[in-house]
Amino acid sequence: MQLGRRHYPLVFDWPTGTTPRLAAAGRWLRQLLAWLILGCALAASGGCSLFGVRTAPIEDRQAPALMPTPQPEAVAPPDADSALRADLYAQFHRWRGTPYRAGGLSTHGIDCSGFVALAYKATLDVDLPRTAIEQATLGQPIARAALQPGDLVFFKTGVRARHVGIYLDGGRFMHASRRRGVMISDLDDGYWRRRFWQARRIRG
Repeated sequence: MQLGRRHYPLVFDWPTGTTPRLAAAGRWLRQLLAWLILGCALAASGGCSLFGVRTAPIEDRQAPALMPTPQPEAVAPPDADSALRADLYAQFHRWRGTPYRAGGLSTHGIDCSGFVALAYKATLDVDLPRTAIEQATLGQPIARAALQPGDLVFFKTGVRARHVGIYLDGGRFMHASRRRGVMISDLDDGYWRRRFWQARRIRG
C-alpha cells in the first residue's frame, strides 16, 4: 500500500508549556515585526520614513544655489599725462645736477632753453627753437591754474633776460638754474612767483 505524502503547514508558535512572560514577549515581537513590515511598505510607496519624518522625492529637492562667477574688473587705459610725467622725470634724473653753462648742450654744462629743447625732443619728439625768447612765441598761452605736465613756464629774470622750464605736477617745474644747475623748483616759491611771466602749451 502506497503511503501518501503528508503536508505539514509551517506554523510559527511558541512551544507549549511556556511561561506567561515568554508568551507575552512572543506576541510583542510578532507585533513589532508586523509594524516593521508595514513601515517598510509605506516607505517604499509613500516616501515616508519609519519614524514619520517626511523626505522629499529626489526631483522635488532644491539644487544648491550656484555662486556667480566673478567678472574681471575693467582696467582703465593708461593716462597720457601720467606717461608723459614719467618720461619727464626720467629726463630730470638723467640731467640732474648738470651745471649751468650759457650755450651748453651736454652733461658738462647746459642752459635753461637748451635743457628744455633736449628734454622736449627726447620725450615728445618735438624740435624747439634754441632760445627762451623764441620758445615763448610757440603754442597757445594758458592760465597758470590750467598747467599740465609738459607745459612750458616762462619767467622774467632781468630787463631782457628770460628763463624757461618744463612743468611737472603739483606746482613744480624742472629747469636749469644758474646757481644750482638742473633741478626742480616750486612755482609758489617767492622768487619764482614774483618773476612768473607766462605759460604756453606746445603739444596738442
